[in-house]
Amino acid sequence: MDTACHCTAEHRDRNANAILYNILSQMDYRDQSNRNHGRTPQRCTCDRRRTVCLKRPSKTCQEASGVLIKTVHFMKNLPAFNQLPPNDQFSLLQKCWAPLFILGLAQEGVSFEVTDTPADSMLKKILLNCPEGLDGERESPTLAGVSKLKSCLKKFGSLDLSPKEYAYLKGTMIFNPDVPQLNAALFIERLQQEAQQALQEVVRPARPGDHGRFARILLAASALQTITPALLTELFFRPLIGRADLLELLVDMLLFR
Repeated sequence: MDTACHCTAEHRDRNANAILYNILSQMDYRDQSNRNHGRTPQRCTCDRRRTVCLKRPSKTCQEASGVLIKTVHFMKNLPAFNQLPPNDQFSLLQKCWAPLFILGLAQEGVSFEVTDTPADSMLKKILLNCPEGLDGERESPTLAGVSKLKSCLKKFGSLDLSPKEYAYLKGTMIFNPDVPQLNAALFIERLQQEAQQALQEVVRPARPGDHGRFARILLAASALQTITPALLTELFFRPLIGRADLLELLVDMLLFR
């Protein structure tokens, strides 16, 4: 995918006569002038503004849905998870579904490409003067966000985790005692400690000469928290579920058997 900066002179010259471009350029210039007045120029943040979508949504959304279903089934099949109060199950699901889903993408080797969001969608919003509502509150996937996601997937690809390593790592992420307002926080903390110990016991014999592998796995797992659930929802599932709330769908899958 072409990742060239959209602020280059060539791009400005090419769009100089476009009405929409002129409108947006004036708005952006005023915004940048207000924010940068009296400050030193900063690096271009195009990737953070550049919205993207899946290049092959039909294929990728189908693969992503399969990974998400496996993720929920993994949680449902954990006896310790089923012993938790329903409110705790909901809280843990809300916190962990996104990192677990990313681990699933890595484990399944799902690859995807993105492309620029069609410009006519922005034009349509301006011309139709769409009111702020549910769509306005959504986090459109950006190139920067997708790049961060791909970096996480690449990191786990390089770690080459075994199925057991993935399973115990998922356990450490599901049983997170730091989630607010848990009724069984002490029990969940003990479950996380057991999952971490099990992961460590699997890692050592698998790579006896690699003494830093366990720490690298935990470090890579911590980076998963930087990927927002909104980005994953809008990128992989919005084309399928429309305006439905993905978390509500996950709760139905998990808690109502």
